[in-house]
Amino acid sequence: MPFCTTMVALIEDGKVTFSVIYDFVNDTMYHAVLGGGAYKNGERIYVNERDSVGAYITFEGDIHKEENMKLYLRLLKRIGVIELYASGYEFVLIATGLLEGRVCLEPFGHDYDYAPGSLLVTEAGGIVTNIGSDKYDYQDSNFIASNKSVHDGLTKEILAIFPG
Repeated sequence: MPFCTTMVALIEDGKVTFSVIYDFVNDTMYHAVLGGGAYKNGERIYVNERDSVGAYITFEGDIHKEENMKLYLRLLKRIGVIELYASGYEFVLIATGLLEGRVCLEPFGHDYDYAPGSLLVTEAGGIVTNIGSDKYDYQDSNFIASNKSVHDGLTKEILAIFPG
């Protein structure tokens, strides 16, 4: 499966300020600079503007826990959910408009698996927030990364299972 990437993020004062995701299978370099945009091989990239009708997201989480499984099943009824478990590649798909979003709920990765992609999606025009917050802290691996149109709907679905 050609979903492998190498990622790195620069963290300054608790914020992701620069990131690189290298898709070495396809020899494609993605990078983002805080306030400076997101790029694929030097060309600007953007998330898409599709809404949840016909949208696809990825989900990463421990579905052995009852609440997490409830959310997963709830999302499956409302939106296309796929599982790749390749965070760098998934962030690239969102930032280039091929997917609408990503939900991580008690995922299997660590901050270094998510920080680079969080900046790429944000600088491509998307929204990345921690679950239950309107901000993103790279040390909290429970988050939503998506285009603006899908973000509110995903937030509502999650809060229906995990209020406050």
